[in-house]
Amino acid sequence: MWSWVLHRITGVAIFFFLLVHVLDTSLVRITPEGYNAVINTYKTPILGLGELALVAAIGFHALNGIRIILIDFWSVGTRHQKLLFWIVIALWIVLLAGFAPRQIINIIAEMS
Repeated sequence: MWSWVLHRITGVAIFFFLLVHVLDTSLVRITPEGYNAVINTYKTPILGLGELALVAAIGFHALNGIRIILIDFWSVGTRHQKLLFWIVIALWIVLLAGFAPRQIINIIAEMS
């Protein structure tokens, strides 16, 4: 059940990110100064943590989506759905272990 809930939450979060991304990118055609101002606000440590959360959400959503496909289309997928969930979690942790340290270093560098 938690996998289902997290998949919906990450999907909605990614949707809202994409909406904001399209809107802020469209500012370049309206006012380049406004676009630059928005981009400069993205360089704050808080939004650096937001980027980390975004990568975490996208990674989980993508891996869990593959798990859902396997459950739906693999003849033994439903039998192994718990194992597949833990494989998703393990791969997600590996993904974050590769990204998070570098992102945290960047956030710390922005603060100084």
